[in-house]
Amino acid sequence: MTPAPSSSHATETAQALGVPAKVRIWQMSGTEWLICVVACVGFAFDTYTLLVLTLIVRPALREMLPANAGPTMFNHWIGPLFYVPAIAGGIFGLLGGYLIDLLGRRRILMWSILLYGICTFATAYVTTPLEFLLLRCGTFIGVSVEFVAATAWLAELFTRREQREAIIGYTQAFASTGGLLISSVYYLAVTYSQRFPLIHGGHQAWRYTAMSGLIPAIPLIVLRPFLPESPIWKRKKAEGTLKRPSFAELFRPAFRKTALITCLMMACSYAGSFGMLQHFARIIPGTPGVRVLSMAAQEKRVGWLQGVQEGGGLAGRFLMAFLAVHILSRRRLLHLFQIPGLLLIPLVMFIPASRDVDMSTAGIFALGLLTVAQFSYWGNYLPLVYPTYLRGTGEAFAANIGGRMLGTSAALLVTRMVQFMPGGSGSRQLAYAAGIIGLLSYVAGFVVSFWLPEPSLEATPD
Repeated sequence: MTPAPSSSHATETAQALGVPAKVRIWQMSGTEWLICVVACVGFAFDTYTLLVLTLIVRPALREMLPANAGPTMFNHWIGPLFYVPAIAGGIFGLLGGYLIDLLGRRRILMWSILLYGICTFATAYVTTPLEFLLLRCGTFIGVSVEFVAATAWLAELFTRREQREAIIGYTQAFASTGGLLISSVYYLAVTYSQRFPLIHGGHQAWRYTAMSGLIPAIPLIVLRPFLPESPIWKRKKAEGTLKRPSFAELFRPAFRKTALITCLMMACSYAGSFGMLQHFARIIPGTPGVRVLSMAAQEKRVGWLQGVQEGGGLAGRFLMAFLAVHILSRRRLLHLFQIPGLLLIPLVMFIPASRDVDMSTAGIFALGLLTVAQFSYWGNYLPLVYPTYLRGTGEAFAANIGGRMLGTSAALLVTRMVQFMPGGSGSRQLAYAAGIIGLLSYVAGFVVSFWLPEPSLEATPD
């Protein structure tokens, strides 16, 4: 049986016959489908291994810190656990971007996924907050490199506009399935932890949740031989025409504006998530309808609402993937998510904090949708503004210096602001602080977006 031609082959044939090329987005070869599956797994477990911290940090520190540890010591570790790994991810992620341009997309992609899977698994066996912190740094480094490698790889494998935008967008949407997966795994771990083998003499649910981070490494070991390298990168490397990547190149006139604006705007996108969404798991237990429940019931409720938030994120990513194909202006596309967020944050965050009422489930879903969708936006945008030899380096600068280092510092800032907030309880003070940081990140991102360059949307830049 003759296999169906890939969309790229069909497009080339149409052009050779003088017929207007029409890309059939989902008409692909078996190898191309395999590429998409691997990308989906990688993106899903990127989010999985990052968000595991928001669910396990409270019970983990409660176990590892002294029994008489108060809120001050607790917050002393919370901030570094969110921010120090981000610094490590930013620094080594930038180096990873350079290696992606130097050594190839596929090779670095595989090693990055193995790194974050192994580090997350090893977290299940830590006994001190310092061990916890060091392994979180390894996890963050792997995730920081994987995002850049995967988006550059996909953009160079699928070069036609409609197909490229759809495939990068929809594969990134699986990042939010990672959020749903981690919420489900944590819920199951809390419910059935007593049936699992002992770890350090106990049945702590957070340890079993961390162990599941190894899952993505297993299929990659099997599938790696069947995955191709980026044809654009491979051809240029073979011809000797691939320029050597350079960090200094980003600050030359041709790329300076793009590098600085995307770095700042990715910082705003990450601040919205790390400074607001990722504190929901600590806000919810102090709300009126949850604080009266038993500890186990509180954890189940947190897991459920975390799933609602991730469901919103999943919907947002799919919506972004759909709109990315149909809306040509990248600036207008981004505004469709920023403007509603500016209106919604005060309602979802400040009203419950001021009145001591439960957070709106619909509001949690909506903020997840609007905030997480912006991550997919950058996965589609960044490969279009740099040439092949600088694509990994340029993406890494925006995603890792802007997003991972600057943007995630919002988590640390929130923990330092809490003590100065009104409200009278830790949960309400945290809601105020998270709401302020979330709103400021949206305002800054919207203002700076008016200087965002509009890229050419046709073929991926060579």
